[in-house]
Amino acid sequence: MTFDFNTPYASHRLPLFARNVVSTSHPLAAQAGLRMMLKGGNAVDAAVAAAAVLTVTEPVSCGLGSDAFCILWDGQKLHGLNASGHAPQTWTPEYFHRKYGAHELNPPKRGWDSVTVPGAVSAWAALSERFGKLPFADLMEPAIEIAERGYLMPVVVQQKWAAATPLLQDLPGFAQSFLPWGRAPNVGELFQFKAAARGLKAIAQSKGRAFYEGEIAQALVQFSAQHGGSMSLQDLAQYRPEWVTPIEQKYRGYSLHEIPPNGQGIAALIALGILENFDVAGMAVDGVDSQHLQIEAMKLAFADVYRYVADPRSMDITPAQMLDPAYLKSRANLIDLKKAQNFQAGNPVKGGTIYLTAADENGMMVSFIQSNYMGFGSGVVEPTYGISLQNRGFGFSVNPNGLNPANLVAPGKRPFHTIIPAFLTQGGQPVMSYGVMGGNMQPQGHMQTLVRMLDYKQNPQAACDAPRWRFNEGLSINAEADMNAQTVQGLNQRGHQLEVINDSYQDFGAGQFIWRMGDPKVQGYVAASDARRDGQAVGF
Repeated sequence: MTFDFNTPYASHRLPLFARNVVSTSHPLAAQAGLRMMLKGGNAVDAAVAAAAVLTVTEPVSCGLGSDAFCILWDGQKLHGLNASGHAPQTWTPEYFHRKYGAHELNPPKRGWDSVTVPGAVSAWAALSERFGKLPFADLMEPAIEIAERGYLMPVVVQQKWAAATPLLQDLPGFAQSFLPWGRAPNVGELFQFKAAARGLKAIAQSKGRAFYEGEIAQALVQFSAQHGGSMSLQDLAQYRPEWVTPIEQKYRGYSLHEIPPNGQGIAALIALGILENFDVAGMAVDGVDSQHLQIEAMKLAFADVYRYVADPRSMDITPAQMLDPAYLKSRANLIDLKKAQNFQAGNPVKGGTIYLTAADENGMMVSFIQSNYMGFGSGVVEPTYGISLQNRGFGFSVNPNGLNPANLVAPGKRPFHTIIPAFLTQGGQPVMSYGVMGGNMQPQGHMQTLVRMLDYKQNPQAACDAPRWRFNEGLSINAEADMNAQTVQGLNQRGHQLEVINDSYQDFGAGQFIWRMGDPKVQGYVAASDARRDGQAVGF
C-alpha cells in the first residue's frame, strides 16, 4: 500500500518527563543518544552520538562537513565551545574579485568557494575528550550502523530534500551522494549512505584526526583542487575549536547565556535587555501589543548585530558595550508602541541547522547545534567519505565598504555565524538547555519562546508549539498561518509588512528544550521537541 503522508489534522505533542533526556529533530538521533546513556554514558556522550546520527538522517541541515557550537553545564559551571570554521589561507577580497568580479558583496553561495574549514567533527572530539565517559568510537556506532543499513525517509526532511534538488544537483558529488535513482528519495523509501559510514569509521578510529590530518583530509584537498577550490592540508591541520566563556543577559530574574561573537546569539540578549524595560506580562500573550513590542526589540537587536558582529579579533565594539544596560534602555526608548519602524544601528561606544539537547541524572546538560548553513550547505559532497560541506564562507563580506567592515574576509578568519545554542540559569544554577534552528530565526526563536515561558508561564512544549513570527528586513515580517487573525491585522495596521507563510520548516525554525525540574536524580527534567520537524524527545 502507498500511504498519503500529508497530515490533514493538527497533531499535538505533550511534554516528556524523565531523569535522563535527549531531544533532537530526528527520532533515530534521539534514540542513539539514549542508547549511549543506557550504556553508561553521560549527556555529552549522548549529544555527540545524536549529532553524528543527524549528519546521516538530516543531511539537508547538517553533515560531516558542518560547523558546531556548544554550551555545556558540567555539574559545576558553564563552558562554551566555538567550532566554527575559518577561511582558507588563500581567501582575501582580491581572491574573490579576481574569480567573480569586483561587484560582488559576498563569496558565492554554493560550491567550494563557500566552504570554510569545517568544525563539527573537532567539536565532537573535543567534547568527548574533555567531558565524555565512553570511548569515542562507541559514540559513532549508531551513525555508522544507520548509514550502512539505511533508514526510511521521513516526511519533513524529504520535502526539503526534494526542494533543494533542482538547485544543487549539478554540484560536485551531490547527485552521487543524495540522488539515488537520479532523484530525491520519496517518503518511506530506504536511503543508504555507505560513503558516510566509511567516513564515520575513519573518524571513530582516529578520534576525529583523520578529518584534519589523515585520509579524509587528503580526500577533501584533492576534491577541492579538482573542482576549483583552494582548501589545503595546512588549512585543515591548523584548525582547532576554541573553548570560550558564554556571554549573558539577565531577564526576569534569570540569565540567558549565549556563545560570544562571531555568532549572532548576542541578538537574543540585546532584545531581552530591551524588553526588560517593559511590562511584557501585562500584555495579552498572543495579542498585538506583546508581539509588536517583541518584533521591535528584535529589529533593534539585529540592527546592531549586522553592523558590528564578526570574528571578535576584528570587532571594534565589545559585547559588553552592546549589552550595557544604559545603552539598551536608550534603544528601548526608540520603540513606538503603536508604530513599526525601520531601525538603524546605534552607537554602543561610551565616550537553514540542527539543534539538540541532552541532560542526565547527574546534572550534566548539553546545548549543542551544528549546521551546513543553507539547505545542504555548499552542495559539495566529497564522495569517497560522504563529507557534505557547509557554505559558511557566504557569511563573509568581500567589500571593504560594506555594512560591517569587521566581517571582511581574511585568511584564518571566522565569518559572521548564525547557529547558536542557548542556556538558561538562575542564581548561578542550571535551568534550561535549549535552541531554535533556522538562520536568523534562531535568536528570534530564543527570545519568543523564552518570553512565553518567563513572562507568561507557558510550559516548554506550549512555548515551542506557539505560532511564531520572523523579522526579515526593514518592515518585512513573516508570520505562521495559525497566528491569531486579529493580531495579524493589528500588526499590519501598525505598519508591519506582514506576510503569512505556510512553510514552518523554512521560515520559523524548530526547537528542542530541556527544563530542569529540580534535583535531576529525584524530579528530573521536562523536555519538548518541535512538531515543525520530524523530531522527538526521549528519556528514561
